[in-house]
Amino acid sequence: MLLSIPTLLLVAIFILGLMGLLTLHAWSRGARDQTLGHLGSMLLLAALGVALVSMRAMAPAFVALVLSNIVLLLSAAMNWTAMRVFAGRAPHLPGIFAGALFWLLWSFIPGFYDDLGVRVTVYSLLATGYGALSAFELWRNRQHLEAAYLPALLLTLSHTGFYAVRTVTDHGVSLEQAMTGNDTAFFAFMLFESMLYAIGIAYVTLAMVRERTELKLKAAAYSDPLTGIGNRRAFLSRGEALLAGCARRGQPVALLLCDLDHFKRLNDIHGHQTGDQALIAFSQVARQSIRQEDVLGRIGGEEFACLLASTDAQAAAQVAQRICAGFYGLPLLAPGQLSVSIGIVDSATGGHDLSRLLSLADHALYAAKDQGRNRVQLYTPPSPPGPASPAATAPRARVD
Repeated sequence: MLLSIPTLLLVAIFILGLMGLLTLHAWSRGARDQTLGHLGSMLLLAALGVALVSMRAMAPAFVALVLSNIVLLLSAAMNWTAMRVFAGRAPHLPGIFAGALFWLLWSFIPGFYDDLGVRVTVYSLLATGYGALSAFELWRNRQHLEAAYLPALLLTLSHTGFYAVRTVTDHGVSLEQAMTGNDTAFFAFMLFESMLYAIGIAYVTLAMVRERTELKLKAAAYSDPLTGIGNRRAFLSRGEALLAGCARRGQPVALLLCDLDHFKRLNDIHGHQTGDQALIAFSQVARQSIRQEDVLGRIGGEEFACLLASTDAQAAAQVAQRICAGFYGLPLLAPGQLSVSIGIVDSATGGHDLSRLLSLADHALYAAKDQGRNRVQLYTPPSPPGPASPAATAPRARVD
């Protein structure tokens, strides 16, 4: 048994309005993604449009036939705008107002109020167009949405398909006929579908916004804010994963431990802003010198680490030499004032244990500093102590 049309109209207004207010509330309470602002506006406009439609027996024809459909077309345009903004594009103002403006201008043409079937067909075509644009925005930007877009796409396509079908199957049932119980099935289904779409699109869009926000927060937690590369936490996490994969495949791994030379003196003489520029410049040089599958991170103040997959010590030394030469030749300061020392160890010596590799690379880095800096030093295991070897001394503090 179908619900009465007045009841469905009242429920539709309530559902659309409530979902709009809840969406705007979510937008104002921390999820500051403009997508939710546009989507909340869409739902509130839809509630207003349905309310104006339900006043057809009480309000002038202009309100019930013109203003109500203008508001509903603006609602459809805001749905498109919400998907467009979520995809990273700016709202398209001419497109937002195009459908509403067309309907307004058409209302001044004689015969507009006389042919219900034509009005239904034209409105359905405009709604189908806005729905298709919404789906197209999701589809063409799917590679960089950073969220599960498929539920929103399928929901939008089904809603668009409904209006496309309505274009050819619905020849118009006046609200007065629906109210009196004649030919109410399609009208009732249209209201029901609108409510389902409002609930569904609000839920999936909020889920997409939340998923993308969480990914951004996670990326920020694993990113060095100055250089934009991975921080120590990211390096350790991704490095362990890389080492585990290479160990399973029996592939070698090499670690470069890089420390900018005389960095404290650079800050003291040229200021911390220049020091920051040097750190950013080095991260760019290092990133350009390694491959996509390698792991780079800033693990200390002026200390960086590169973990190179499927690389032995000799190949790693070539990469390190490129990094040294590239950083030394930067025009940031006078030639020769920027340099880096790099210690290298590979899995043939340190195994596939990240903490051990870091420790051994640190020894190699000490040796590079001791030998004059601006150089690459491979780790060499110490010779076994002879009978007349002197007692071991405590390790010295690192010099920059």
